[in-house]
Amino acid sequence: MGTPPAIPGLDTASRYRPATQGAGVGGDWFDLVPLGAGRVGVLIGDVMGRGLEAAAVMGQLRSAAHALAKTGMQPRQLMQALDSVVADLDVPDQLVTCCYLVIAADAGEVTLCSAGHLPVLIAVPGESTRTLPAPVNPPLGVGGVIYQQRSGTVARGATLVLYTDGLIETPGTDIEDQLTHLVTALDKIVTAAPGLEAAADQVLSALLPGADGHDDVTLLLTRIPEAPLATAATELPAVPESVAAGRGFLDRTLGSWGCADPAGDARLLLSEILTNAVRHAQGPIGVRLCRTDTELTVEISDRSSRLPQPCPAAEDDESGRGLLLVRALADDWGVLPTDEGKTIWFSLAL
Repeated sequence: MGTPPAIPGLDTASRYRPATQGAGVGGDWFDLVPLGAGRVGVLIGDVMGRGLEAAAVMGQLRSAAHALAKTGMQPRQLMQALDSVVADLDVPDQLVTCCYLVIAADAGEVTLCSAGHLPVLIAVPGESTRTLPAPVNPPLGVGGVIYQQRSGTVARGATLVLYTDGLIETPGTDIEDQLTHLVTALDKIVTAAPGLEAAADQVLSALLPGADGHDDVTLLLTRIPEAPLATAATELPAVPESVAAGRGFLDRTLGSWGCADPAGDARLLLSEILTNAVRHAQGPIGVRLCRTDTELTVEISDRSSRLPQPCPAAEDDESGRGLLLVRALADDWGVLPTDEGKTIWFSLAL
């Protein structure tokens, strides 16, 4: 399965244990996808069964899910697209489940959509481990399903626990009893373990003390990071005067934060994106600033679902270079579709 990529500012730990009986290769998979603007996509899925066929379906789904997540689409949209992928793969005898979370670290918010997967657990020190609320959706490939998602705020320092059925479904045991066993173990481990790596080992030892496994097992722990150093937000009408008002808000905020270095580039890029929003989108327009130890992130939200596309401008064109400037000057940037419209963001190193 390999090790997921390191996500700056996000503490994670993962374990993959292949089955030791029969065909060891299976259909479990997981992934971490950096989405930008302090957001991370967390994926876990399971193609039931073992052998090369399950592994082949898993590989295709993992690649498709990663590519879809990189577009910034919401969890319910990603699950809708994966449902079509599974239908096209024509695997009627295989049950395919998946769960996708988007963690907005700066806001401490989690958006979740599950397609028949086991419940995500949330462990908070000093509190009882509980299930993260999510709509009940059928597995992938059923067809004709409108997938639902749910968003909610999660406590800082909370640990999200994602897993596949191999962790709690073993011969001779009841899956509900094993799920209760997992919850009880997490109540003790999250408080006592010094870090997520140790916690992952302790979870496996508590649930699967033996070496033999009838099914492959995947476990993924993700901890909600602490809040950023500072945030600020304002809302502006979609009128030309809002461009100057947005610059003023940026200057005042950066001045109060002592962030003089990126002010010039931030002001220029904010002006370009705000101008595009005033001209081509619908208001109100939201401006949000987020500062961490290492970078400044600026988000501009509007009520238009039309996504911007950078394109070359002719020499005599008076406009059309805004996104090219963003690409040239920002350390990172992107577009995130939302239910209300979209959010364009860029980051500058401090």
